[in-house]
Amino acid sequence: MSRARNYFHWQRDLVLRELGRRVIEVGCGLGNFTRFLLDRELVVAVDFERECVDRVRARFPRQPGLETFAWDAADTGFRSLESFSPDSCVCLNVLEHIEDDRAALANMAAVLPAGGKAVIMVPAHQALYGPIDRHLRHFRRYTKRLLLERALEAGFAVEKLHYMNLAGFFAWWANARVFQREEQSAAQIALFDDWIVPPMRRLESIIAPPFGQSLFAVLRKRPVQ
Repeated sequence: MSRARNYFHWQRDLVLRELGRRVIEVGCGLGNFTRFLLDRELVVAVDFERECVDRVRARFPRQPGLETFAWDAADTGFRSLESFSPDSCVCLNVLEHIEDDRAALANMAAVLPAGGKAVIMVPAHQALYGPIDRHLRHFRRYTKRLLLERALEAGFAVEKLHYMNLAGFFAWWANARVFQREEQSAAQIALFDDWIVPPMRRLESIIAPPFGQSLFAVLRKRPVQ
């Protein structure tokens, strides 16, 4: 999906408006989203894979305000990032790769001040789980109820929680249940991005769909009672 330019820009525009000036990016990968955060005061790019972190640092050499760490978000060491005084976390299509997602969300809450935000995107509907998910090493897909429960357990209140990418739901179902594919084809991605995403984005900006391929959430840390 890194080749899906329209979809990626849709995701970018949803996320950036919610983030503050001092951001922890949980699961930076190769830095494809990191590049949109570099105008912030601080970006702490974190990934489980050392190779990814090294490549982000090489991609943005001498970038002021960029810190990088090779950590699992579920590890307690993640909490030391509180020393950077972040005001927000962003975690896009990463939480499903973490076996202990409860610990990861709790750690994100722990590094944020009261009122700090976590912006989350995850794949939706366990019924869609199939060969592509296994190939991508997903532990799960999410429903609204499951993500809500996890967020509340971690100490967040939920500001926004909605499905997105209605058309992608049907495409993922076909790949998982009919074609048993382990990855999406380049032709599928191009067709989806060029012809489906632009009108779907406009429609979903007016009304959120009742289901979709993904879940988008904006969480705010609750004050300690």
